[in-house]
Amino acid sequence: MTDTLPRTEGRVPYKGHSTWYQIVGEGEEPGHLPLLCLHGGPGGTHDYMESMAALANGGRRVIFYDQLGCGHSKLPGPNPDMWTVELFVEEVAVIRDALGLDELHILGQSWGGMLGMEYALTQPSGVASLLVCDSPASMEQWVSEANRLRADLPPDVQNTLLKHEQAGTTDDPEYLAAAEEFNNRHVCRVPHSPGVARSFEQLEGNEVYLTMNGPSEFHCIGSLRTWNIIDRLAEITIPTLVISGRYDEATPLIAGTIRDNIPGAQWVLFEESSHMPHEEEPERFHQVVGDFLAAHDPGA
Repeated sequence: MTDTLPRTEGRVPYKGHSTWYQIVGEGEEPGHLPLLCLHGGPGGTHDYMESMAALANGGRRVIFYDQLGCGHSKLPGPNPDMWTVELFVEEVAVIRDALGLDELHILGQSWGGMLGMEYALTQPSGVASLLVCDSPASMEQWVSEANRLRADLPPDVQNTLLKHEQAGTTDDPEYLAAAEEFNNRHVCRVPHSPGVARSFEQLEGNEVYLTMNGPSEFHCIGSLRTWNIIDRLAEITIPTLVISGRYDEATPLIAGTIRDNIPGAQWVLFEESSHMPHEEEPERFHQVVGDFLAAHDPGA
């Protein structure tokens, strides 16, 4: 049904550049609010979240955008000093203002969930609910859990990863192939849809990702390596749903930490999924998310 829904694209001026967005749907049914989706990375694109457009069938607009430096919002030339958490938090507010999203729901996936929590900590008005999908609240905890999962990879794969990390050759095809072993277990366990494939292609070598994260999911040497908001989660008062997969790199320990520290937060674990339940168990994902949004719409 989403193929029949109207889609509107545009650009919002930001920091002397512009941020691309897409709106799926024309408006809201009475008592419903739009959903703003924050993609992962940092340095990813909205493409891998395209299946979430189906949520527009629930009588609400679904809004995607490519964060500055990413996808349709990519910038010319090197800009490594630009990429900060603060830049992307401000961008959420700029998008809201430009599109007139006075009241809305916010869903963030992976880095997008980190961004959503950071935005919630600014105490914004008009946010009816927050959905944190497959995200950590601490990069130190994230790396610790990723390395625990990495220890279960075949010894030859582990040796290849370590060899290239020590040599600083993490752009070597051999390293990338070894990292793919991890991704197939803990990032997406089903054949990649065209949107997921496009996001992975655009993430490879992306300056935002390399600056803030590093060369791979478990080798975080970028500016986010010490990021930690666990002690501040209690400040989030927005109704929150935490989503994760059984085989997720955002492990049950990571998801449980967020659930336990945001007052009243709920947590749904997808038993057949890793880092992308929206791709791995799409029907259940849309049901769980749709029910949560409906429960926190003004008309609930």
